[in-house]
Amino acid sequence: MSESELLARHRAVLPNWLALYYDEPLEIVRAQGRRVTDSSGTTYLDFFAGILTNAIGYDVAEISDAIRAQVDSGVLHTSTLYLIRKQVELAEQIAQLSGIPDAKVFFTNSGTEANETALMLATQYRRSNQVLAMRNSYHGRAFATIGITGNRGWSASSLSPVKVSYVQGGYRYRDAFRNLSDADYVRACTDDLRDVLETTTSGDVAALIAEPIQGVGGFNVPPDGLFAAFKEVLDEYGILLISDEVQTGWGRTGEHFWGIQAHGVTPDAMTFAKGLGNGLAIGGVVARGDLMDSITANSISTFGGNPVSTAGAKATLDYLLSHDLQGNAAKQGARLLTGLRDIAERYDVVGDVRGKGLMIGVELVEPDGAPSPESARLVLEETRARGLLVGKGGLHGNVIRLAPPMTLTDDETGEALEILRESIAAVQEARK
Repeated sequence: MSESELLARHRAVLPNWLALYYDEPLEIVRAQGRRVTDSSGTTYLDFFAGILTNAIGYDVAEISDAIRAQVDSGVLHTSTLYLIRKQVELAEQIAQLSGIPDAKVFFTNSGTEANETALMLATQYRRSNQVLAMRNSYHGRAFATIGITGNRGWSASSLSPVKVSYVQGGYRYRDAFRNLSDADYVRACTDDLRDVLETTTSGDVAALIAEPIQGVGGFNVPPDGLFAAFKEVLDEYGILLISDEVQTGWGRTGEHFWGIQAHGVTPDAMTFAKGLGNGLAIGGVVARGDLMDSITANSISTFGGNPVSTAGAKATLDYLLSHDLQGNAAKQGARLLTGLRDIAERYDVVGDVRGKGLMIGVELVEPDGAPSPESARLVLEETRARGLLVGKGGLHGNVIRLAPPMTLTDDETGEALEILRESIAAVQEARK
């Protein structure tokens, strides 16, 4: 069956709003290392990794062996009504790595569910349904997480179980304070936070939830220290800080294990998912013990933290730590940022290059500086034609997102940079 036939069947039975990349969507059928192969036999260097999820790459023996060992036991599922050894071991490790005092961990199936859980904990603990979120944010596709998403392209409904107020500091490249120095930018956004609290809330807000680097929003990076300044204000009100580490966690930013650590602050809770499972469905919340234990009703998770996902996740985390993949993310990310900024100086279709580690956004613009989603679409196609898969995002759909597996090699970094240069050059030439 051809990819075109599969596409027709996909469109007949799956929702119209289920996004697909490329004019001719592809099916990935094999993978190894950092490369994937489609059903026509074409192989690509993967620089989006299933949306930052295949953090270690593909066909990693240590991870596959751990999954097989669990499958061979015959126990694929028990639910949290029973003890799960790997779940306990993984929770212990994450609690220790979190730096949160007296931390406890609850496992879910996804980042969306993790953020829903964090909101439930915060609103219960504070006895308030008011939440602060960042402009241009994205936190998931469920009821409450859509309600706090500050990006119209991913917010399908105005209905919400929480009341949300949005603060500045999410999308610096195009926001009202873009021309300020880092220190003045932090000051202006903090003043805005105070103003939002005083004018749009009753003061007893449950939490601020924020991505240290916005993911879907286009890998937007605030100045280091922004959230430390925010937390000083939050602490005055007793408001909790939730760091959404679904994309920034596990050392991907290179300089720190968690994205929020760049701000010199310890949050009350962190949510995680994606890269922890290296493709398996797993997410969760790590939070202060008193916050985690604020739920007074009974609860369970049928699939969250199941034996297979936690066995694979434990092997993934052990591999990541023992191979210093955070260090590799810093090294390869620095090379990519330098190379991309050199490209940006040569081609004015590139308006901005930003990121940390292996989270890099390339914002494409029109000659007058306006967002250029068409240029981003073309770069997506041009890179695919040259054997590279990249992502796309941003408020206006004009940002190329680069987030390869953290096992990326020197040669692969060089290969990707050359493909990106050729692709951006081709888009700029087509614009003429």
